[in-house]
Amino acid sequence: MNSIVNSRKLRGIVAVRAEGPGDIKALIEGVNRGFEEFKATIDDQLKAKADVVVDEKIERINADLGKMTAAIDELNARQALAANPAGEGEQDTPEMAEYKAKFNAYFRTGDGESEIRAANRSGVMASMSVGSDPDGGYTAPVEWDRQITDKLQIVSQMRQYATVQTVRGQGFRHLYNLHGAGSGWVGETAGRPETNTAQFGAYEFAFGEVYANPALTQQILDDSEIDIAAWHASEVQLEFAAQEGTAFVNGNGTSRPKGVLMYDATTEGGLPANQQHPLGPVQEINAGDAALLTPDGLVDLVYGIPSERVTSNSAFYANRATHAVIRKMKDGQGNYLWQPPFQAGQPAQVLGYAARELAGMPDVAANALPVIFGDMAMAYRIFDRAGVRVLRDPYTNKPYVMFYTTKRVGGGLWNPEYIRYHRVAVNP
Repeated sequence: MNSIVNSRKLRGIVAVRAEGPGDIKALIEGVNRGFEEFKATIDDQLKAKADVVVDEKIERINADLGKMTAAIDELNARQALAANPAGEGEQDTPEMAEYKAKFNAYFRTGDGESEIRAANRSGVMASMSVGSDPDGGYTAPVEWDRQITDKLQIVSQMRQYATVQTVRGQGFRHLYNLHGAGSGWVGETAGRPETNTAQFGAYEFAFGEVYANPALTQQILDDSEIDIAAWHASEVQLEFAAQEGTAFVNGNGTSRPKGVLMYDATTEGGLPANQQHPLGPVQEINAGDAALLTPDGLVDLVYGIPSERVTSNSAFYANRATHAVIRKMKDGQGNYLWQPPFQAGQPAQVLGYAARELAGMPDVAANALPVIFGDMAMAYRIFDRAGVRVLRDPYTNKPYVMFYTTKRVGGGLWNPEYIRYHRVAVNP
């Protein structure tokens, strides 16, 4: 009975903290209390062999622990963002402030088009990362673009883990040093034949354009007392984040980024040689079981990366369901592989490395890749091209005003040596 009451209290903490900014210290204490109850319940299950009530209780506590650790990760990300907000300390010039006022008026009513054109021609927007469309479209003000980007960093998990780079060209190509220089031992008077030289390999990253085209009536634009720009940005960022998050994990590289899971040996081997990654596919470590994860498999996964490629940022990446599976696993001495966070700013750990949630990863199943281990910032790179563009169109769909919003983004594997896939399969 006491354990059931404690479980209810645990779920109450989750519900309260999920609604507001939350207290990280209280969440961490709740996770630790819940994990102790979780371990005790697992022991009860082992003693009872099979008990439906105990099994259900384990799953409830496991779900609560997952919610609280996710809440801790989100709060840590928000605090990091608040500590260094985009553009902190920057102040607008008088010209920029005047431009923004005119833009907001134009956004609501459509008036002042000639003044906006004149401002763009005079170079007021020269300092912005988004240029004006040559056919008369207008880009978002700096705050609008920054607001969308900041929210994407919170919502899209890959943007928290991978390296993000802004580019100006139509795409991005990177050169890799494949080494291969030759050498040899010779005697004093022996000949010196020519040796091999080092080789380079080029890789072109996949880009695509994500778009939204919402419609607002002119009356809403005229009469609304809310901040239409902020409303539009919040709607677009949610959809863009969902599209990007899917592409960064599972994208096929056609009119979209190529996802981090799309570099296995089979997929890479089916591509033309000039489209394969110069450093080869991501290597795989098997779980040691045909349908399940195993503790020994996770240990092999950690040690499957050369020590030169293991960094302080190396971590386990899996979806929430897989984290729940790992949370139940023990080593040969009966110690749990998963450990809760012990202080603010730190995630939960598995085998001494951070355990991070990555939506879009597959569940544990035969032949699946449910876990990635390594340094995602060194392994995967996201490319943003020219920020977010907005074209206001009051003509083609009367009585609606269309806000055609686009963002060009690319992504792909930067260096496969820093990560390993964990495939659910028997060791060869």
